[in-house]
This record gives sequence, structure tokens and C-alpha cells, in this order.
Amino acid sequence: LFCFLPMFGLIIAFKNFKITPGRGFLYSLFHSDWAGFDNFKFFLTSNTFTMLLRNTLLYNILFIVLNIVIPVTLAVLINQIYSRIASKAYQTMMFFPYFLSWVVVSYFVYAFLNPDKGLMNTIIQFFGGDKIMWYSQPKWWPLILTFMQVWKSMGYNMVVYLASITGIDSTLYEAATLDGATKWQQILHIPLPFLKSMIIILTIMAVGSMFHASFDLFYQVPQNSGQLYKVTNTIDVFVYNTLKDSNNVGLSSAVALFQSITGFVLVMLTNQIVRWIDKDLSMF
Repeated sequence: LFCFLPMFGLIIAFKNFKITPGRGFLYSLFHSDWAGFDNFKFFLTSNTFTMLLRNTLLYNILFIVLNIVIPVTLAVLINQIYSRIASKAYQTMMFFPYFLSWVVVSYFVYAFLNPDKGLMNTIIQFFGGDKIMWYSQPKWWPLILTFMQVWKSMGYNMVVYLASITGIDSTLYEAATLDGATKWQQILHIPLPFLKSMIIILTIMAVGSMFHASFDLFYQVPQNSGQLYKVTNTIDVFVYNTLKDSNNVGLSSAVALFQSITGFVLVMLTNQIVRWIDKDLSMF
């Protein structure tokens, strides 16, 4: 009902959609001029396409790598904690940011990076440095955005991996201890091999979103500063700004369809590569 029925609306991507005053959506849709592939052509040949593609892909590649390495590391470390209370406390503290809205997070970031009274500039000036105009200097934002994305999502990803680790038979650790295996050797040869299939499946799913980038992260956190567009303008931000500035629904729909098709192709391709390497590890 909510996934397949609305696919009828894909026709908007091939039309110069205009709302007819006093008429309903379907009337406006069928009476809008046919545009063919003009909306796709406009997007793919625009001056900003290269920048949008670069930002979206590079950020997502970095996010995928970090969202594997850091959560897996944290899950393995927490699994080594003998105190159940301490383990639950650490899990809760790391999982809590996942529930925060990006709008709320953006105000926290602004409290730290406010050019005049922000905490970061206060500390910098206390040690004799010059304050940094964070919202007008693009060079800092790849690091800031990456940190915020990892900080907000690592708790959820960590819990997923931790759930897999806790299902491992404890006798394997006992046998490894009797054989003289060190803690590092136990980690290397027991939980990590068990996590391999989970890591591959989550990676395949993440690859499907390679052409999507969190709108809230790249729009709300930098406060939509035009001076930062060089490093914060992604495909999703471009779609929103296009709708806001020109109300071009056809172009926005074309971009969304482009993202969906490329995501589908990437999932199928990645899964096929995994099947060639090890059929049992593929998602389907």
C-alpha cells in the first residue's frame, strides 16, 4: 500500500509538473506537459552535478567504513567487560544519541561552534588562539560532519553487532583459554569470524544508499550556510533547495528516481560480487 501503489507517481519524473489551480492532483498530473528525459538531462548536465556526486559518494564511502570499524570494535570491547552493570551503562550512553533528532543535534553543535560565544572558540581564545569562524570556513566541515554521523549512529550499529557476539557459545572461549590463546587471539579467531556474515549483509544494504545522504545531517547541522555548500551540498540537499526555490517537482522526482535506480544496481552488483567470492555470505 505504501511502497508499490505510490510508484504510479514516478510518471512525475517524466513530466513538467504544474499544479492547476482549483483542480486535484490527478488532473494536474495528466494535464502537465510531457518532458521525457529532460529532467534527468538537466540534473546530469548541471554545473553542480560533479560536486554533488563527489560529496555524496565520498561521504557515504567514509561512513560505511567507519560504521563497520568503530561499532565492531566497541561491540568486541563491551563484550569483554565482566561487570553487567558497567556493560549496560556503556551501551545506554552510546545508544542514546541515536534517538536524538538532527534538529536538536544541530543546536548542540551550534552551541559548540558559535563564532562569538561558542565553547570551542572560548577554549581556543583561553589558550591564546584566534577564534575560528566555523560556519564560513569549509575546511573544517568534512571532519565535523563525519564525527557527528559516527557519533549519532555508532550506538545502534554497535548493539546489532553485540547481539551477534553474545550468541557465541562460551565454550569456544574456554577451549581457546585452555589452548593458551591470548585475549587478542581469542578476539581475532572467535567473534570476528562470527561477525563476518553480519558485516557483509549490513554493508550490502548500506551500499544501496550510496547516492543518498542524510538531508538532516548536511542541511540542519551546518545551518544551511551557503558558504559551506562546497563540502555540504549533497544530492538530497540539492533536491530540497530545488523544490524550495523553483518548486520544480518534476526535477526532484527525477533525481529521486535516479537515486533509487543507482541504489538498486549497486545492491545487485555488490551482492553478486559477494556470491562470486562466497555464495553462503551473500544476502540473496
